[in-house]
Amino acid sequence: MFTRSRQGAVDVITGDAPLNVDSCNDVLHQIEACLSHGQPRLVIDLRDIPFIDSAGLELLLDVQDRCVQAGGTCKLAAPNPLCTDILYATAVGLEFETYPDAISAAGSFAL
Repeated sequence: MFTRSRQGAVDVITGDAPLNVDSCNDVLHQIEACLSHGQPRLVIDLRDIPFIDSAGLELLLDVQDRCVQAGGTCKLAAPNPLCTDILYATAVGLEFETYPDAISAAGSFAL
């Protein structure tokens, strides 16, 4: 299950399931709400995400593109070692700023 919360002016998406073909619609539903606020400041907290498949990688890239087109950005927080390997083996990780935790990622928008 994926949920959305706010840390100041930053939306944070968290989940506890793989970011895969089965969960993409749930994640997209949460992200759509964030994108409706104007200039998106979005953090996807990967702390409890055990795995990312190709559908999840595509979703991340699509979300980043949509955020940038709206004048904002999406940042990643706390990927586990497997997710980090997947992100960088596919070069998807190069499209994102990545932080050790969601608080650091949200705080980076103030810099």
